[in-house]
This record gives sequence, C-alpha cells and structure tokens, in this order.
Amino acid sequence: MPDRHGPYRRIRYLLEIDGIAKAGFSRCSLPTARTDVVEYREGNEPPTPRQLGGLGRHGPLVLESGATDDSIALYEWRKLVEQGKLDEARRPIAVVVLDEEGEAGPRWEFRDAWPRSYTAPDLSADRSDVAIERLGIVHEGMERTA
Repeated sequence: MPDRHGPYRRIRYLLEIDGIAKAGFSRCSLPTARTDVVEYREGNEPPTPRQLGGLGRHGPLVLESGATDDSIALYEWRKLVEQGKLDEARRPIAVVVLDEEGEAGPRWEFRDAWPRSYTAPDLSADRSDVAIERLGIVHEGMERTA
C-alpha cells in the first residue's frame, strides 16, 4: 500500500453487490444523509421553539456507466422491481474507493438496496459520445466503514 499523502482521489472506485465486486462506473453520486428537524414549543417556554430530531433520511445512490453487453445484469435487477419482486431485489451493496494501487480504502455500505429507476442512454447519430445508462438506487440505511 502506498504511503498516503492527503485524501483519496475520486477517480477509482467499484461497486459490490452481495459482497461480490460487480462493476466499475463512470460516475457515482453518493447520497446525502440528513435528519428532519421537528420544532416544538410549549406555551410556558420562551418564544423560540426547541429543535428536536425527527426521521433520518438518505437520498438515492446514482450510478452511471457506459452501456455494454455486461450491463444487462443491472437492468435485470431493475426488472425484478417492475415485476413486483421487491423482496428479491433487495441487496446489500457497497461503494469502495480505491487508492492509487487499486487497494480498498473508504467504504460506504447500503442496507436493503434496490434500483428505483433505470434511465436508458440518449442516442444521437451526429455525436460520438459514449451511450450512458443511469441507475438510481434507494436503500434503508448507509454506513461508512474503513
């Protein structure tokens, strides 16, 4: 492992589904984690409400990759949801940042994740861009490890 000087770069990472390294992606947007604020005040208190913690919320994980013959597996994962097989579609997944030599670094783990959306690539005959597929994944909890 190289001697770490500074933070990890954001250019090397991979996705694990059910503990198996599955795919590389051209872009990965990790979700935000937030807690709702509930304001509460009783009549005999100062005229400023208390700030109480409410529900915890996590945004979606968004993955983008170039369309290939191998990316059909991710589309098939989404089809389980469309077929109403949500329990079968739920999986533990992780996004792992890699260091300069490809060794695992920080890791974000997602519980009971499933693809809520699939966006097919935009196609255009007058451009030579890569055809990009997008997968939006929701989950029931995120934890940073390592």
